[in-house]
Amino acid sequence: MVEKMGPKTGTAIEQSTVEQSTQPVIAEHSTLNSSTFDAEILTGQLAPSSIEMYRRDFAAYVEFAGSFARAIDATTLARWRTNLAQETSKSPNTINRMLSAVKRLMREAAVQGYLTHEIAQAFDHVAGVKVVAMKNRTKTNARTRIEPTDMRVICDLPGTDTLLGIRDTALLATLASGALRVSELAGLTTRQIKLKGTGYVVLVRGKNDIEEREAPLSREAHGHIQRWLRTRPIESDYVFTAFDGRGERATGRPLSAVAIWRTVRKYAAMAGLDDIKPHDFRRFVGTELARTDIRKAQKALGHKRIETTARHYVLDELEVGLTDNLY
Repeated sequence: MVEKMGPKTGTAIEQSTVEQSTQPVIAEHSTLNSSTFDAEILTGQLAPSSIEMYRRDFAAYVEFAGSFARAIDATTLARWRTNLAQETSKSPNTINRMLSAVKRLMREAAVQGYLTHEIAQAFDHVAGVKVVAMKNRTKTNARTRIEPTDMRVICDLPGTDTLLGIRDTALLATLASGALRVSELAGLTTRQIKLKGTGYVVLVRGKNDIEEREAPLSREAHGHIQRWLRTRPIESDYVFTAFDGRGERATGRPLSAVAIWRTVRKYAAMAGLDDIKPHDFRRFVGTELARTDIRKAQKALGHKRIETTARHYVLDELEVGLTDNLY
C-alpha cells in the first residue's frame, strides 16, 4: 500500500494512440496522509453497490501494477489500458469505465491528502480507448477456444513460398507454442531466445516489467524463426519485423501489436474460424498444458497465483472418461 512519500522523480507517461504527457515530480508534502487508501474513501459519496464496483476495478488495477507504489504512477495506468485493450476481450466501454474508476479514486485520494494533486492530474491525462478503433478487435465476453487440429491448420496456412509467408509461419508457430502476450511478441528480440538443455525458451518480462520468466518455445517454432532470420534481407535485433507498402520491402522496424492482430485474424478467417485473437493462442497453450499439469501452465503463462491459471485456463466442461484408470 502507500508509503509516506518523499522526493521522487516521475517518468513520462507512455505515448499511446492519443496522447503524450509527463509525470509530475512528487514533491515533499508535509500534509500528506501517511495511511493507505482504497475504494472506501468514496464512502458517503456513492451507493454501496457502486463502491463495490470501484473496489473490484481498483483491486484489478493494483494487481496489474504489482505494488501500490507502482499503482500511483500514471504510466502504470497507461500500460494497464494497453493491456486491457490488447490482452483481454473486454469491451471498450468496460475498459473506459475501469480507467475512470481509477482516475476518480486518485482524484479523491488527492482531496483527502493521500497523494498530491499533481499525481491525480497525471492520471487524468491518460486517455481512454477509442471505441471505433477497437470495434473489430474485441467482442464482449469473447473467449474462443482453439482445438489442436484447428491450430495446426492456422499455422500451416501462410506457407513458405514467399518472404511474408516465412515470417508469418514463424510468428504463428511462436504464438502457438510460446504463451506470449501480443506485446511480448511485438518486442521480441533475438537475444531473448535461448537454448536450454535440448530445447528452447524465450526470456520475457512480465507485464509489470520487473520479473523475467522463461516462456516455452517449440523446436518447430525455433526452426521457423531461424529460417526467417536467415532469409530476410535486413539486419535487426527484432525477430518479427514489418514490411513497407504492400508487403514488398522488408524493414528493420518491429511488427506492431495491431499488425499482429491483423495477421492472426487473417489466417484464422482463412481457416474458417471467426473472432480469433492473439490472446486465444496464449489461452490455447495454457489450456493444453493445464490438461495434464496446471502448474506447468502457471509457469509457462507467468501467473503469480495458480488461481489465475485455474480461473482462465482450466477446462470448462467435464471430459468423458476423465476418471478411467484413475485407480
